[in-house]
Amino acid sequence: MDMLLKPLAAKKTARFGSGRQLAVVVFWLLPWMAYFFAPGYLLLAVQVMILGLFALSLDLLLGYAGVVSLGHAAFFGLGAYSAGLLSTHGWGEPISGLFVGVIVASCAGWISSFLVVRGQDLTRLMVTLGLCLMLYEFANKAVSITGGIDGLWGISMDPLLGRFEFDLEGKTAFVYSYIVLLLSFLFLQRLVRSTFGLSLIAIREGVNRMPAIGVSVQQRLRTVYAISAGVAGLAGALMAQTTQFVGLDAVSFHRSADVLIMLVLGGTGHLYGALLGAGVFVLVQDKVASINPVYWQFWIGLLLVIIVMVGRGGMIGVYQKWRAKSRKEAL
Repeated sequence: MDMLLKPLAAKKTARFGSGRQLAVVVFWLLPWMAYFFAPGYLLLAVQVMILGLFALSLDLLLGYAGVVSLGHAAFFGLGAYSAGLLSTHGWGEPISGLFVGVIVASCAGWISSFLVVRGQDLTRLMVTLGLCLMLYEFANKAVSITGGIDGLWGISMDPLLGRFEFDLEGKTAFVYSYIVLLLSFLFLQRLVRSTFGLSLIAIREGVNRMPAIGVSVQQRLRTVYAISAGVAGLAGALMAQTTQFVGLDAVSFHRSADVLIMLVLGGTGHLYGALLGAGVFVLVQDKVASINPVYWQFWIGLLLVIIVMVGRGGMIGVYQKWRAKSRKEAL
């Protein structure tokens, strides 16, 4: 009997595996529907991809390493201001501007990690929030550098690869953002599946056991904090280049809170959850705000409560439960 059931189980598993691969392909093809069939929503799609990249950076830190943060917008803003200031001072080449944003944010993340990773959850929340608020006030007061409350204007980007102008319709910005997001996702996916990524999960699940096997917890957390900050800076630099403007909200607490909400909606510890959460958040915000621009946050809050109380793990958690139930019934 077992010999008869094993091939059947293998076929069922292969079917679910192929279904998952198909879902991944469809997921990455979905943005192109906006490009070809809804050109009026290209700029909204660009915003979704940038915020999705930002959410990925926080997911690496919170979902895999278990380090909570309420001030991740500090690195997003640093990347945005770095790329923006580089352009206003005469260097408008986009790709090198992205690298500058990543380097500045990563360095800031590495330096601040010595303060952040030493404490526990509550300490980390307060330290990251304090750093974000300090940077916000600096950006607000340094009018000659950041433009203060009026924001940083005068950002002008050179044609991408010397050929593709950043048009008003957002076509170049869309393709540019899509490629940056896809490459960043593949890098992070490879990272979390590596030995380093598995050690982060082990630290999250049992930090007191890691020193016994010779793993330096503080060093691993400082490294992932710097990488996470660099990805957040990449998202900020991409935002500055595609919108050609950097406002104070790039380093505000609200930006940090929004990306945390996106991550909770999608599901922490799953890279696709960050992207799904960002998409749902931006689309719901755009739709609800167009209906009721004053009380739209009420509906975002209601959606968040429903996902957390019912889903328990975000949309990815709901999908995994459904998939496990379907597989169990099929077997």
